Amino acid sequence: MSATPETTTVTEPAKTLYDQIGGAAAVDAAVDVFYRKVLADYRINRFFDDIDMEKQAVKQKAFFTMAFGGPNNYTGTDMRNAHARLVKMGMNSDHFNIVMEHLGATMQELNVPPALIAQAAAIAESTRNDILGK
Repeated sequence: MSATPETTTVTEPAKTLYDQIGGAAAVDAAVDVFYRKVLADYRINRFFDDIDMEKQAVKQKAFFTMAFGGPNNYTGTDMRNAHARLVKMGMNSDHFNIVMEHLGATMQELNVPPALIAQAAAIAESTRNDILGK
């Protein structure tokens, strides 16, 4: 009787969206391109008039990292409170849609595969009601 060695299969954990898009370097690049697009868009750039964009970019990078399944170093306020001032300024669903357009365009520009763009869009869309204070 011969003994056969047992084979143990180790299943790799599923890669997060954060890992699939390229980790920190990809998030950094995406936030930089994203804000370039947002700040150039006359339809929404007024919402950023009094914002320190360096600090904003750092917060956004931490938020996207956490939201896309990377390390959670986000220490900002919740979405509802963070955007309450903007809602008072008139931010609405149309503005949210414009931001979503820029997010998708940014990811396309960075050659993110469509399936991953759809995942990122779904995550961003899940924040709509909180951001708009609904």
